[in-house]
Amino acid sequence: MTTAQAQQQSHKVVSKEEWLKSRKALLAREKAATHERDEIARLRRELPWVRVEKDYVFGDEAGEVRLADLFDGRSQLVVYHFMFDPEWSQGCKSCSFLADHYNPAVIHLEHRDVTMITVSRAPIEKLAAFKQRMGWTFRWVSSNANDFNRDFQVSFNEAEQQSGLPLYNFATIPFPISEAPGLSVFFKDESGEIYHTYSTYARGLDALVGAYTLLDMVPKGRGAGDAPNMPWLRHHDRYDGRPFVDPWMEKVGK
Repeated sequence: MTTAQAQQQSHKVVSKEEWLKSRKALLAREKAATHERDEIARLRRELPWVRVEKDYVFGDEAGEVRLADLFDGRSQLVVYHFMFDPEWSQGCKSCSFLADHYNPAVIHLEHRDVTMITVSRAPIEKLAAFKQRMGWTFRWVSSNANDFNRDFQVSFNEAEQQSGLPLYNFATIPFPISEAPGLSVFFKDESGEIYHTYSTYARGLDALVGAYTLLDMVPKGRGAGDAPNMPWLRHHDRYDGRPFVDPWMEKVGK
């Protein structure tokens, strides 16, 4: 018997009337969660800000560019911290999964005074090549020559990795490799001052993934999606059976 058959046999089957009763009970909880999400969003907008003192310079396909320039004439900037170590041959498959979702949203954000970019430590030549391979159109810059990733707790040196205690997700928790995923938000006022307003990491990034929302609605759910490194996941051009190498798992010897 397959897992799917066992799941089907063990699942409760009821009349339409009983199903509707259960569905309405769940709907009440779904509505409560929606209201709570709205309240969390309000509190997020009310967080205090921190002035960004460093003048970060990034590598761009057109040359060097400063953090202030990345706003591209808008007052709000969303930065996705994409896991791509300078030594890797390709970007992280999980970050690629997220990028597949936010890439088409960029144009819509731009019409709400929001610029969204992607930042990684890999050199710009690697980023440009991988971006072309994946068919993305978002702006991707390299932080290889600055402390941006370290300052926003998504890159860790060898000593931190060996200690098992790098600072990630606002806590001192083990992270086995040099790169971690995250998202940071910035605001630039009329005088040109830049402020860090928000960052989120780990499961906080789930909100970017529409596929998760759909998987959470089907009987089997995310399945192995909750396992470390999501073994079912591939870069979107590697579901056709071609050999797949996960760069960061290869890095840690798994």
